[in-house]
Amino acid sequence: MTLSSPTSVDIHRSLFARASLQQWQLALMLFSLHGLLVWGIGSELQTAWALFHYGCFLLWQPLLHGREPLTFRTALILLAGGILMTMFMSWWLMAFWLCLLFALLGGRIFSLTKTSSRPGFLLAATYLLAMLTLHVVPRLLSRNLDTDVLIVLVEHGLLALPAAVLLTKAERSDAQQALAMDFFYTLMLLMVTITLVLGCFAIATTTQARYTEVLLKMIFALAAGLLALSWFWNPRAGFSGIGLILSRYLLSVGLPFEQWIQSIAELAQQQRTPASFLSHAIAEIAQLPWVEGATWRVGENEQQIGKPSLHLHELQFHDVTLSLYSRWPLTPALTIHIKLLTRIVAEFYEAKRREETMTQNAYMQAVYETGARLTHDIKNLLQSMGALCSAAEHTEAGDQERLLVLIRKQLPLLNERMARTLTKLQSPASETGRKLPILQWWEHFQAHYPQLGIKFDATISDNPEVDGDVLDSVTDNLIQNALAKRSSQPELVIHVRLDGENRYTLAVGDTGSAMPSAIAESLFKKQVSSGKGLGIGLYQAARQANASGLALALRENRDGAVWFTLSPHPGD
Repeated sequence: MTLSSPTSVDIHRSLFARASLQQWQLALMLFSLHGLLVWGIGSELQTAWALFHYGCFLLWQPLLHGREPLTFRTALILLAGGILMTMFMSWWLMAFWLCLLFALLGGRIFSLTKTSSRPGFLLAATYLLAMLTLHVVPRLLSRNLDTDVLIVLVEHGLLALPAAVLLTKAERSDAQQALAMDFFYTLMLLMVTITLVLGCFAIATTTQARYTEVLLKMIFALAAGLLALSWFWNPRAGFSGIGLILSRYLLSVGLPFEQWIQSIAELAQQQRTPASFLSHAIAEIAQLPWVEGATWRVGENEQQIGKPSLHLHELQFHDVTLSLYSRWPLTPALTIHIKLLTRIVAEFYEAKRREETMTQNAYMQAVYETGARLTHDIKNLLQSMGALCSAAEHTEAGDQERLLVLIRKQLPLLNERMARTLTKLQSPASETGRKLPILQWWEHFQAHYPQLGIKFDATISDNPEVDGDVLDSVTDNLIQNALAKRSSQPELVIHVRLDGENRYTLAVGDTGSAMPSAIAESLFKKQVSSGKGLGIGLYQAARQANASGLALALRENRDGAVWFTLSPHPGD
């Protein structure tokens, strides 16, 4: 078995197979341009060459995507370009045309993030610049190049550059990436090349220098100008630099940046929910001139505004997935700009979410506190009923009449307290206190605990009005804790005292053991864990007392004397 060596045709096929469709279109556009410049202008085939080149340019052009529908306005612009190319052909027109092609190629080179396609575009840009300076500008001056060798090199040797474009390596993904074009770099290169052409023309017409000398002078002058511009762009000290000034402008591409911030802040104040704010903020983004539509998804909920396009840009922030559809591929400057705008929206959106969460937590906290307070009131009611049941259980046969009097006296009070508790359950927001003289309250309260060995003592001169519900709730809690403590310390004695001259003080104490210091320090500040009360009940009692202008305190804590006091705040 013999192996045949590859022929020259096979080698050429393998080389040109590496070229992508974009490279073929670019090379064909350059070949047609060369034919128009060298053999077309001034000949009988000028119109044919012009139409052929213009058609090749439309196949390659980076401004319109091939799959986008052609609008009537765009069709008119393309038709006007063809008419201008065929009917008004001149060397000045071709000079401007070459400057424009060079700027378009340069803008695409700076937009590429991958380097595989850059050699082909650099070769094409070199060809355009060489044809502009060595063939077109001399025709504007009605001069030829200094030597015949340069003329032959320009007319025939430069054809190697478009052919070399087909030999450069290009990945398939680069063809889609090359569709983007940086407007700023395109405009800058257009101004530089126009300055080069006009400078050469001005110097050559005012002096009798040779063209090569004029061209070298203009190139060195442009190089010096670009070097000075690069220093002013980012100087080392003093002046802040043109780059900083321009960056401020780039942050306002499409709209003033301060106006955008103000608009988003006003939306955050006007919209109550995060979802409503997000929809209005994306609607603001969709109004930008280069945005066609948007789709965003929060969890399983998806919404859309505008209409989709071929240019999709996905952004992710927090739990929101945003897809923006633009009218054309975004340049790097616009990409940075849209990321900044969406980041601002994201921060405001997250702030609205935190605000909603805090509102919900505050609502749940209010529900919890209301429930805890009403549970505390119900517990006190049950304890009072338990006291009556205990009195009935220990009543002897001869005390039946006294027990009946006690029940007749206590049941209306319990019924009244139960009715107030039910009212609080139905409408906690409309909760109001029960005002009555303190001595009247004291008399009723003593009847709550008959035959339980509690010593009541009152020495008070004034008779101010108090909130009976708050005093009932707090004092009941203190007494029930002392009764629970008596179950393990049978000899414990419970005291309830009401004294004072200008200001009253209600004190509840017992003769049992002292409270542990760890519990005493956390008392009234948070829920404490203990086996016999003194936990959530006292915490809620302290909050209820404080809301009514009273202060609950542990006045004394030692073995044989544990006293709690309830009194108005000093400023009340």
